[in-house]
Amino acid sequence: MPLDLGISSSDSAEHAETDADTVQSGRPLDTALWCAEQGWPVHPLAPGRKTPAANCTDCQGQTHSHQDCPCIASGRWCHGFRSATTDRTRIETWWGQQPRFGVGVACGPAGLIVIDVDAHPAPLPENHRLLPGIHIPDSVSLDGLQHGFHSLALLAALRGQSDPVLDTTTLRVRTPSGGMHLWYTAGPGDTWQSSAGSNTKRALAWQVDIRAHGGYIIAPGTTTAAGTYTICSPFNTPSPLPRWLAAELERTGHRPSPPSPRTTTPVPSRGRAAVIAAGGGRDAAARTLATVLTAVIDCAAITEGAGFSDKLNRAAFTAGGLVGAGRMNIADAESALLAAAAHARPGQERRALQIIRSGMNAGSRRPLDLGDRS
Repeated sequence: MPLDLGISSSDSAEHAETDADTVQSGRPLDTALWCAEQGWPVHPLAPGRKTPAANCTDCQGQTHSHQDCPCIASGRWCHGFRSATTDRTRIETWWGQQPRFGVGVACGPAGLIVIDVDAHPAPLPENHRLLPGIHIPDSVSLDGLQHGFHSLALLAALRGQSDPVLDTTTLRVRTPSGGMHLWYTAGPGDTWQSSAGSNTKRALAWQVDIRAHGGYIIAPGTTTAAGTYTICSPFNTPSPLPRWLAAELERTGHRPSPPSPRTTTPVPSRGRAAVIAAGGGRDAAARTLATVLTAVIDCAAITEGAGFSDKLNRAAFTAGGLVGAGRMNIADAESALLAAAAHARPGQERRALQIIRSGMNAGSRRPLDLGDRS
């Protein structure tokens, strides 16, 4: 027996507007360009799959993060939704190279929040897991609840609201598995976090996932091995997230906590020790090293867009020049650079060491004359 998605039998492609026809033309490039025209950054999905297209060989080793990857800046699609773009030329290049790519939309940069209602066969959860944070006594039978459509409808009923699945004012997309994506726009300044309906820490309802910052959604018109993501009639662009749903998302932990204020961080102890070994901070070489170390360390206050790789490379080049001029011990210089890099980007030491050694090798071939010796 087919799932009742609450959609009128009058739904049909003939009632869709021109934009819907364009999206569902069967050409992924058309879909990608349409999304970009809406201001939604897109990225390629592997042909016939729901996952991002594979990284290049250099990125597959996961030796660096997307913040420091040169591929994205050079126009490649590495690192999935983090490479998403609205640039028409880049989009035409990507889908020109592989016309069968699917289309993913990076929700956060697009200002979108998508409610992903699943309809997968699964055993019912315990009562307290059906609607996280809402007490349902064990005496209440959950018999008859089968999927996310039911749990979301129950949440709406408890709040005295209409079932979101029946919201014809926004973009609704039927999924090949029988589920539905409800597309909404986030309010100005609102940053929502993604979640899975089965998550024990952050979830809106059983079998209801949230696609927002830190995630992507499959664009309508995209075809996978399971079928095509199809726009429901009537066609509409995403409407603002209803207030009651925003309140529920905030209640269930989907709004991130404000970041703790950062203060200027001193040079790490290892780096400070290297500076001392270079001259105790009293000569020009030590002061020069301390300056370039500070530029690297200051990247800790900015998670993205700080130019970390470039600053670390310049610092390594400078340190290499000091080593080449006989003004510093190579081991001390490398130790100082690595300590600063580890402080600014914890967990990326392997990638940082590659940058450091490459920069120092280049710098050592150009000894640095500080002009402080007679």
